[in-house]
Amino acid sequence: MGIKKVKPTTPGRRGMSFDDFSDITKKEPEKNLIMIRKRRSGRNSQGKITIRHRGGGAKRYIRVIDFKRDKFDIPAKVASIEYDPNRGARIALLQYNDGEKRYIIAPIGLKIGYEIISSKKQVEIKIGNAMPIKYIPAGVAVYNIELEPGMGAQLARGAGNTANVMGTEDKYTQIKMPSGEIRLIKKDCLCSIGQASNPDRRHIKIGKAGRKRHLGIRPTVRGTAMNPTDHPHGGGEGNQSIGLKHPKTPWGKPALGVKTRRKNRQSDKLIIKRRKKKKRK
Repeated sequence: MGIKKVKPTTPGRRGMSFDDFSDITKKEPEKNLIMIRKRRSGRNSQGKITIRHRGGGAKRYIRVIDFKRDKFDIPAKVASIEYDPNRGARIALLQYNDGEKRYIIAPIGLKIGYEIISSKKQVEIKIGNAMPIKYIPAGVAVYNIELEPGMGAQLARGAGNTANVMGTEDKYTQIKMPSGEIRLIKKDCLCSIGQASNPDRRHIKIGKAGRKRHLGIRPTVRGTAMNPTDHPHGGGEGNQSIGLKHPKTPWGKPALGVKTRRKNRQSDKLIIKRRKKKKRK
């Protein structure tokens, strides 16, 4: 993938950048591997907004991704690399030797015609192959990692994400997450070799509000721009600091950097080192 810049013909296009889609080999998705995406606009089953600033956006289909990689010991050839509007990484269409087709998240370097395999045994250390994490040597980059065997990949799935295997001992394998967190994973959990594709996505500049609306994201108003009745940060003449020790949500709860992880979770004992803290400017 590459980043494409445009001429600054309008203020919105000045500094705007796009994906050039040079790695895409097929435009239309497989018809039997898509689902209708029902729009909820951030509302729950009662119709109440539980996620703010959602709504509108371009119509899109959900691509059914094989996160479990449970078609074991059957080789598959890469038929195409496709764009998925629901995620940052590219997806690859696999054609198995028995005729079945499935989508997976494509790693960097995967090309049409490559043959890959998923197995519960040890297989070749090759991008796209999937196997239990206990068979992977220390230092190898992996993505699409399971938290429980057979549950399906939950870790390191985003565009450009990868985790590094640090070693296996007893029942667990130690990995270093993209966030810098070091944790233990059950050694029988499946993972894929390589790094999730499209790492340049983080460099794309949206440029204008309209592109955010196309993505289904509605405008977000700053709390300091509101009245005191509407937000704890509101009020005052001219530009004001928030006037509080810590920033708050419209309902008075702590915001921006507050820890949201529940205390005394069972998986706390599997986390060896917490992720790096971001430095505030």
